[in-house]
Amino acid sequence: MAKKTTPSKNTSAKKPAKKRTTGQKILRFFWLLFLWFNIISFSVVLLFKFVPVPFTPLMGMRALEHNEEGKDMVCSHEWVPIDEISLNLQKAVIASEDGRFLEHSGFDFEAMQKAFKNNQKGKRLKGGSTISQQTAKNVFLWQGRSYVRKGLEAYYTVLIELIWGKKRIMEVYLNSIEMGDGVYGAEAAAKHWYRKDASSLTRYEAAGIAAILPNPRKYKASNSSSYINRRKAKISREIGYVKLDY
Repeated sequence: MAKKTTPSKNTSAKKPAKKRTTGQKILRFFWLLFLWFNIISFSVVLLFKFVPVPFTPLMGMRALEHNEEGKDMVCSHEWVPIDEISLNLQKAVIASEDGRFLEHSGFDFEAMQKAFKNNQKGKRLKGGSTISQQTAKNVFLWQGRSYVRKGLEAYYTVLIELIWGKKRIMEVYLNSIEMGDGVYGAEAAAKHWYRKDASSLTRYEAAGIAAILPNPRKYKASNSSSYINRRKAKISREIGYVKLDY
């Protein structure tokens, strides 16, 4: 008669799972933080490719500054499609802020180098930021000068260049940037400075708005100083040389 055999049981105890060290926990935390930051930032940039940007960090900061100064918290902002913004203004900001906007991929290293050399010589401080970089900063980040903010600005600049493209970048830029004290975007600026729609801006009026962008809270697009009038004249001439090809 065949003898019945039973499988031998493994009597060895299971080894307990290794606990993560403090260093591993820290690395895991930063890895998850990095992963979620990329997922969220990519999703937001993708969303704003199709949806108007309703509000920016700068708008909130300026409103708080007005409140601290005892002023009314003014935020004049009205989104309009790029087809309803004068070509004169689109060309004016390129002539004034970023002459190689349609050529570079978000960064104008030649302009950065030139700005660095001028600043080293003690001339008036001037940045080499492109329209793409300014858009990334205004829409997604806070104001100020720090390596962290500049690093994030570069990151968002790459994202919007890849996802939005030049025409959308220009549309968001012209609808979001500060164009007066409490005035944001082309439509609000056109009504504030010239009592008209952004679609109706003449070459000289567009040059006036572009001329004050370096410091829109200090300068005026209409009834301007002699310095701004000289900038207007120069930008107005250069508009004729700008070719739009989004």
